Amino acid sequence: MSESVTERHPDGEQRDPDTVPARAAGPPYADCVRCGEPTEYGAAEPGEVLCPVCEWQEAERQSCSG
Repeated sequence: MSESVTERHPDGEQRDPDTVPARAAGPPYADCVRCGEPTEYGAAEPGEVLCPVCEWQEAERQSCSG
């Protein structure tokens, strides 16, 4: 019996672990597209990547947008 495993993203949304970008095991890390700080994602990760602080702030903005 296999169950679907999900994790809660900072924006409060349930996501399938297979669709969440993987955390990089080591450098080089991608820079955050908003503040330029290093992220937890590898430099080769496609799409916009945010540092933990900007991810948290984005989640707060989205949760209050109604």
